[in-house]
Amino acid sequence: MTDRLIVALDVKSSAAAARLVEQLGDAVSFYKVGAELFTLAGPDIVRELKRSGKRVFLDLKFHDIPNTVARAVQAAVTLDVDLLTLHASGGGKMMRAARAAVAESDTRLLAVTLLTSFGVDDTEQVWGKEINSLREEVNRLAQLAAETGAHGVVASALEAEMLKRRHGADFLVVTPGIRPPGAQRADQVRTATPAEALRAGADYLVIGRPVTEAADPRAVVAQMQEEMTQAAVQ
Repeated sequence: MTDRLIVALDVKSSAAAARLVEQLGDAVSFYKVGAELFTLAGPDIVRELKRSGKRVFLDLKFHDIPNTVARAVQAAVTLDVDLLTLHASGGGKMMRAARAAVAESDTRLLAVTLLTSFGVDDTEQVWGKEINSLREEVNRLAQLAAETGAHGVVASALEAEMLKRRHGADFLVVTPGIRPPGAQRADQVRTATPAEALRAGADYLVIGRPVTEAADPRAVVAQMQEEMTQAAVQ
């Protein structure tokens, strides 16, 4: 299960990231580099992870005009990242341009649907309309992503089963907001335990603060991987 758990390197320096990666060792093979670390450390942090044999989820959530996003995606491809995000709300033209930019690479493009920190009120505020169902909003954005060639989406585990059923097994579903049983949600709204996410059909599970803020990060990872293993055989 080590290849399905992605640890988010949401730390304040490349040195802190290196310490955590060393501490976790071979227990984790996949890491997420998000806006904070990439802004602080730049592409060198991605290169170092790749040199260490790790897989990289570059989570920069591109959202701009099609040409700008396509060029940003091309730059990410040169870093050999495994997964890369953009916002589905950027529209079909933007996503098609991004998809064309990864066409000759192994990078898989993921469209972010609704952030897991969003509830109904947040979504209504942004969209400026009444929302009947967050699940249907996620599905609408996922449908647009699928139609424009994205390899999958980022969505909460609460929508994973629906997305797999509607878009097929090959359509990747990456679920952030993963929390060990009993852990605090913090600013996340739509959360799930590792077992719940796997049973819903998620391909990859992203966990950040429960690991990065733990006194013993490796123990937290081991606990989550054990839960994932048990869920897989049930």
